[in-house]
Amino acid sequence: MVRMAARIGYESVGLRLIRVTDTTQGYPLMNDRTMMSETIQALAETGVAVLDIEFVRMTPEFDAADFVPFLDVGAELRAAHVICAPYDPDLSRLSANLAAFNDLCRPRSLRPVLEFFPWTNVPDLDTAIRVVEATSAAEIGILVDTLHFNRSGSRLDQLYSLPVSRLPFVHLCDAPVQTSYTTEELLHAGRAERLAPGEGQIDLATILAAIPSQASVALEIPMTAKQGAEGSEAVARHVLKLAKEFFCDAH
Repeated sequence: MVRMAARIGYESVGLRLIRVTDTTQGYPLMNDRTMMSETIQALAETGVAVLDIEFVRMTPEFDAADFVPFLDVGAELRAAHVICAPYDPDLSRLSANLAAFNDLCRPRSLRPVLEFFPWTNVPDLDTAIRVVEATSAAEIGILVDTLHFNRSGSRLDQLYSLPVSRLPFVHLCDAPVQTSYTTEELLHAGRAERLAPGEGQIDLATILAAIPSQASVALEIPMTAKQGAEGSEAVARHVLKLAKEFFCDAH
């Protein structure tokens, strides 16, 4: 993945060290020193950086100490951020756990970012802001995914109200826009099929105008059908090409 990213022209990668579901892929480098060494070598040889590691599910049973090996690997990879997902109905406990997790991230030069999803207990930007601000930790960020921002009914004024430090990077993608969505439709788009910038109907330019100019842009654009037919590299090339065209057109 790292070598392919360098070959195509990506500056950084996000590494999923913990799988999202039992049926999705994860690469547990904390349990495989050979793969870890090979990954570090690939990063060194290509100059590709690690923008983020993922995927930390914050459930009612969450214990930050369980993730120390994962965070140690993140530090060794010189990752910048750790993506956290909210799966706890008790938002006070979620904030407390996020703060405890941040305490372990800080000495490793990692920053947690909380991502919101319309099908979770933190379904929109407003709720994410409340959870993160309750931690009293200024360095904890909020990850805005343009798909979830659009489908959660989140508002632009909420984005503009946030300090620059709360928005360190954004997940960019496009998709069709409907008046409403079933949970199945939300999950399918989120995990299996999205569109490259400009291929759908999301008003990406307006959302990105509210994101700090120094924020990193990550392309999270699963295209399961295209990947199955043409391979991962074809998807990676396609989405980067259209993303570059989108930004050229925007300027």
